[in-house]
Order: sequence, then structure tokens, then C-alpha cells
Amino acid sequence: MADGHDRMAEVVPATLEHEMRLVREAIAMVASGGAPRVVLGGIHFGDRLTDWGRRVAGEAGVLLTPLWRSDDAGTDLSVERVIR
Repeated sequence: MADGHDRMAEVVPATLEHEMRLVREAIAMVASGGAPRVVLGGIHFGDRLTDWGRRVAGEAGVLLTPLWRSDDAGTDLSVERVIR
């Protein structure tokens, strides 16, 4: 069982960093006009990234919205232009 625990200590930070990068890239794509909306599906740490992502998105002039799922497959995150 110790091997499984040791593996989690490696996987969790790497997954979190990967998902943070995906969120930053989606925000940059929408903010630059490359896409009107981007949805990131099945984000494992969506609950932890939502507040941070909203701040980063707001600074870039776009909106990040969590799309909560009823299963344990993670959270989808939507990034879109702010309509004024």
C-alpha cells in the first residue's frame, strides 16, 4: 500500500500543474480572440481551480464558469468572452 501512496504524491502535483496550465492556455486563447469559448472537460481539480481561475480570467477580461457534473469524472470549466 505504501507504493500506491508514494505514487499519489507524484501524480497529484503533476496533474494539478497540468490542469492549471490548461486553464491558463484556455484563458489566453479566449482573451486573444482565438476562440469565443473554450470548454475544458473532466478537470480533476476543478473545485480547487475555480476561484484561482476566475481571478486569472477576470484579469484577462474573460469569464471562467465551472460546469459541475453529477458524477465523479471531474468538473468541466468554461472560458468565454464577457458580453457587455
